[in-house]
Amino acid sequence: MGVCEAEGGIPAARENVLVIDDEAVIGLSCQRVLGPEGYAVTFHEDARAGLRAAMSGGFDLVLLDLMMPGIDGMEMLRQLKAAGVASEVVIITGHATVESAVEAMKLGATDYVTKPFSPSQLRTVVQRVCERSALIRENAALRRELELHRGFEGILGESKPMQRVFSLIKRVAPTDGTVLVTGESGTGKEMVVQAIHRLSRRKEHPLLACDCTALAPTLLESELFGHVKGSFSGAIATKQGLFEAADKGTLFLDEVANLSLETQGKLLRVLETKRVRKVGDVVEREVDIRLVAATNRDLTEMIAEGTFRDDLYHRLNVVPIYLPPLRQRPSDIPLLAAAFLELFRETNEVSVTGFSPEAIAQMESYRWPGNVRELRNLVERMAILCDAQRVELRHLPAEVCQAPLRSAAVQLPETWEEFKRLKQQVRDAAVQEVERRFLMEAIQRAGGNITKAAEQVGIQRPNFHALMRKYGLTSGTDL
Repeated sequence: MGVCEAEGGIPAARENVLVIDDEAVIGLSCQRVLGPEGYAVTFHEDARAGLRAAMSGGFDLVLLDLMMPGIDGMEMLRQLKAAGVASEVVIITGHATVESAVEAMKLGATDYVTKPFSPSQLRTVVQRVCERSALIRENAALRRELELHRGFEGILGESKPMQRVFSLIKRVAPTDGTVLVTGESGTGKEMVVQAIHRLSRRKEHPLLACDCTALAPTLLESELFGHVKGSFSGAIATKQGLFEAADKGTLFLDEVANLSLETQGKLLRVLETKRVRKVGDVVEREVDIRLVAATNRDLTEMIAEGTFRDDLYHRLNVVPIYLPPLRQRPSDIPLLAAAFLELFRETNEVSVTGFSPEAIAQMESYRWPGNVRELRNLVERMAILCDAQRVELRHLPAEVCQAPLRSAAVQLPETWEEFKRLKQQVRDAAVQEVERRFLMEAIQRAGGNITKAAEQVGIQRPNFHALMRKYGLTSGTDL
């Protein structure tokens, strides 16, 4: 076995190329032709050693001879593709085996070059394949960026808790399984329901929603099941309920915890029999719907209290999806904030282009009781009121700035350089928070008198004013 690598005096390598050929002259020729072009060339005469190297996946391009002792190129190609190796493969072949090269391309090879080949022929083939590969990688990167911007079915999140949510949605959506989406208010439960419907076999049919908090029990039953004319005061015409209107589609019951016990019993019967009867009617009609329910309350506690039926809970909770609050996925906050800002910029003339690292760190440490909805509203407010190109720490409202920085909210670095930058960022953010509270308390002690506050802390009044501007403080700022 002989191994030859391209050596000094060449431009920085653009692509890593592996040549597997039992003829040493082929490998040396590839090195001499491709090396000066900036390619890093590794050559193996031994087929099995070359296969082991190719299996590592460390090469952008593999130049593979078809006819070799021990194991032929066709079998090596099959093994590479079966293993999912992403390297492009170019077949090296003699004129007598061009048909085999064509067959190899059907198995996944990108191109072929015939022996004997000229330097220009080799350069042309390698350049063409590498350019194609680069274009594919670029397109894949653009798709990933687009997917990142749009999120999963419009839901943004890279954190592990959200990846689990996305995985559940993908698994349950193609089925007709009943889904119960739980989570705090503002976490985006309705978006999860929309994603389930869009990915389901029922996507061509309606997705209808009912807010179970909006109507009194009698009117809610009429909304869900429909009613016949004269069944109650105000029923001046027969009405179709949502169960019938959503036939072949999806029915979403939002805040299902607010159903009365009587309505819960009727809903359970419909789910078990798949038949619905209008209020005041004696005829039942068959319905074909997929039910998804959502609530921000703990139904198991309500069962213990006697305000929610245990049998209905188990009928609804076939596939539970828990949507985590924003405080449990702080690493998603930069992504969400940037997306909301860009969305606001698209429809309004604002100069704000982003957020400072200190502002992001502080936002990650805040508990966000209103979750994603609160973050979106806050980003819109800051975009309107911010007087700089980016949102700084001083632009954040008091409730966000008063949140102590939490180490758990910081994405852990992977390299020492990243760690040093993060350490400086956390240190600066912590100092700025202390500085801000120092100023606020000085102003409060001085009763809002800035001159007095500056004298008491030993800072010249212009410098005190400059610090106040830095943090967006006024003499009336509250702690």
